[in-house]
Amino acid sequence: MLTFVGLGLYDERSITVEGKEALQTATDIYAEFYTSKLIGTTIQKLEYYHDIDVEVLDRAAVEQTPDELLDAAEDGDVAFVTAGDTMVSTTHVDLRLRAEERGIHTRVIHGTTAQTAASSLTGLQNYRFGKATTLPFEDAHGGDGVPDSVVETITANQERGLHTLVYLDIKVDDPHWEGEQEFMTADHAAGLLADHLDTLGVVVARAGSANPVVEADSLDALADGDYGGPLHLLVVPADLHEMERDALTTLADAPLDD
Repeated sequence: MLTFVGLGLYDERSITVEGKEALQTATDIYAEFYTSKLIGTTIQKLEYYHDIDVEVLDRAAVEQTPDELLDAAEDGDVAFVTAGDTMVSTTHVDLRLRAEERGIHTRVIHGTTAQTAASSLTGLQNYRFGKATTLPFEDAHGGDGVPDSVVETITANQERGLHTLVYLDIKVDDPHWEGEQEFMTADHAAGLLADHLDTLGVVVARAGSANPVVEADSLDALADGDYGGPLHLLVVPADLHEMERDALTTLADAPLDD
């Protein structure tokens, strides 16, 4: 069996009870942390807290040559763990399909997602979120500045009365990046988008931690802020319902007129 376990958003304690139980019974545990990371912990703390051994795989070992993991799952009960919810990334869907093709039974144990956390922390209604987008670093897509697709996604959502969750780029285990790991900050993202959009934005920093930061203002104003350490998200709202306006005013200090 191959069990996909979402670890939640922040540290070694963010996992569900069911996920923790799956780790205790697994014969082998593999992980990847290039699609997202648990910023509030380390692999050593994760292993100590759950009394487990974890083999961290790089991008190539998950996406190109997952034979070690799949071979182990043919003979035992393997857990594959990731930050957030395990099936948000298409990489993990592909791995699950490969396992099923080999006759390996799979199951999924969900974790908290960035999208549900962003909705919960901001008070923006979950059903009013449209298509999400990812804002890459300026030099990460072979171009310069903000890709047209990002602006088009936000604009199309706003025209439909839908909010946009903007995932911010992470440079971890990136074959095109030779420097140390880097996390795009919300102020940097707001500055990039402010060149294309004149609208309200909402910063969500360190969702899942004991003290997350939620702050709303114009993109220009957010670009001048400092929201602490990663991970950051940026939400670009559409027109707000009355309760959403109250929520952003109360929970995110949004400068909204009555």
